[in-house]
Amino acid sequence: MTTSSSSSGPHQRRPSVETVDVSILREVARSSLVHALNSVNGAKTLVLDPSLAGPLSLVTEVSLLQQHGVDKMFWLEPGPLSAVTTNILYLCRPRIKWVKIISDQIKRHSSESQKHTYTLLLVPRTSTLMTRLLEEEGVLGDITISSYNLQFIPIADDVVSLENTEAFKEIWVDGDETSIFDSSQALHTLQKLFGLFPRIIGKGDFAGRLADLLARQTTQRTSADRESLLDISDKFDSLIVIDRRVDMITPLLTQLTYEGLIDEVIHIQNSHIEVPASLLNAPTNTSAASSASTPPAPALAQEKKRKHHLSASTDPIFAELRDLNFASVGKRLNKAARRLDEDYRARHQASVSQLRDFVGKLGGLQAEHRALQLHTGLSEIIMPITRSEIFNKSLEIQQNLLASYDIPGQLTALEDLIAQGADMQLVFRLVCLASITSGGIKSKTLEVIKKEVLQAYGYSHLPLLLSLAAPPLAILLPNPLPPSTPAAVAGAKYPYTSLRRSLRLLIDGNESLDELENDISYHSAVQCVAQKGGVLSNPAKSKEGVTEEDGKKGKLTLLGQTQAHPIIGFKGFEDVVESIAGRTFDITQKGVEVTNGASTALLPTSAGGRTTTTVVFFLGGCTYTEIAALRWAGRQTQGRNFLIATTGMVSGGSMIESISGVGGADVNLKEANL
Repeated sequence: MTTSSSSSGPHQRRPSVETVDVSILREVARSSLVHALNSVNGAKTLVLDPSLAGPLSLVTEVSLLQQHGVDKMFWLEPGPLSAVTTNILYLCRPRIKWVKIISDQIKRHSSESQKHTYTLLLVPRTSTLMTRLLEEEGVLGDITISSYNLQFIPIADDVVSLENTEAFKEIWVDGDETSIFDSSQALHTLQKLFGLFPRIIGKGDFAGRLADLLARQTTQRTSADRESLLDISDKFDSLIVIDRRVDMITPLLTQLTYEGLIDEVIHIQNSHIEVPASLLNAPTNTSAASSASTPPAPALAQEKKRKHHLSASTDPIFAELRDLNFASVGKRLNKAARRLDEDYRARHQASVSQLRDFVGKLGGLQAEHRALQLHTGLSEIIMPITRSEIFNKSLEIQQNLLASYDIPGQLTALEDLIAQGADMQLVFRLVCLASITSGGIKSKTLEVIKKEVLQAYGYSHLPLLLSLAAPPLAILLPNPLPPSTPAAVAGAKYPYTSLRRSLRLLIDGNESLDELENDISYHSAVQCVAQKGGVLSNPAKSKEGVTEEDGKKGKLTLLGQTQAHPIIGFKGFEDVVESIAGRTFDITQKGVEVTNGASTALLPTSAGGRTTTTVVFFLGGCTYTEIAALRWAGRQTQGRNFLIATTGMVSGGSMIESISGVGGADVNLKEANL
């Protein structure tokens, strides 16, 4: 449970690291899409669910759709559909609203004597409910139903996502467990590609259901076909499943890494951001320093926006900045600008052969120049926010709540933010954070805050308040709980104070920024499984030059890394983990044999110097801060990498937004010509 918004250290890579190539998942998604398109012969009109546009952009491009017969593309939205092709192909998630729209369009065509052949591709699988709805609408006989099994999409070299931003709300508010099954399917695909997870460990009731589904799925499939028996993976040492409800503190905190703040301020959707067009134009001056001079933030805010794909694979500066605390970003940008300036200026004194070398690397310099311009501009947009009174006051409240310092004073400060007109999402994040970290808010105080929130932001937010207090979410609670409180709610209270001490979740307040970046204490409970030494002894306080034996005890090796130990579950932290509501599980997979309560000796992680990968799956969403924390933890460990998997990327704002039913895809285009 990451319980701080601090950033990880500088972006560094260990030498000779064996990593799992997740790009194969993109190829699987592309080939599956091609197969689905080719199932409809001839030219076709593609009618697309807007929420799928972003995920599809990460696995394919328009040219591929054209090559396989897509003539035109429309957004799936209410109203008439003017298709000139005989074939109409609908591609959408299994939602009732989409079926209603599709049925209306088919019936409209029928009334106008238009003849089309209809195919419905449901993502990621077909649904009995959708079939019944089409039958009730009277159009089931007019449409062919199939599926496009879109699963994990690589969004970074070490991150894969289902890109389902609604998973948290569906599970913990709507009671819809569909995404749990979809997650088990996607994780099983990983097993088919790379072998069985030797061990499945995790925490949380819904995480436990996912683990049971995955183990049962493996057993059923392999039992049905003995030839399909999967071997234990030689790349993965374990799967750790974290139920988002187990750690609600992390997403409620403001993310302070560079990528996290971009998400907080500008919003990252499917690895894309909307930025002022001038930041994406090619620099007109070959001096790198000149690109650092961007228009002021107010001018940038008024510019027309363009979508941009944030990717470390094509943006070397972003790869260096993404996991840094925002306070360190300015120094790194200045350093990059000076380095580029020196490279450009060196050409004036270069010989003919040196000029030839310069021309050879000119393309890379220009790409880095454009990246420098972009990130300088993004920093200019973010900086006024981070310097605002409300932002800094909210950070102060967060840090005091985490330290359990003067809780009544923090609630008074929160009421002041409401009076100042602070953003509604920020207010809800803070009040929920106060409830979780202090074991609930005094009943009278909570009622006053609820009244002020409704008066300031509107009574339309009453359902949101009710959802936050209802099980299984139950994160906004009074203290003490009324006698009539259901057991499910009473059992959901979070033992934050004891966890803070046991798991060393907070750093001391007197370290320098560099010490903060090297401190392990703000990272996740994944360390209880994969890096026990990081919890029991603070690497920031250890010294280089220790022996190999010291490395086994969790101290720093000569390279400044702890030696990875075998995965042995939550051993040593049983009491701490059990104090958190929700199931704790530890499952060993041996071919088709699945056992609960795994033995403590299983697969030495780095025997013979081999590096293995631990998959960490966040059910309900993952934040960019958690990704930065796990990358940091991976850099401190010799012999183990982390592959982060999730249902989707979230922040406190996006979670509050989804629960309140606000937001969704912002699509205004009626038609896109391909």
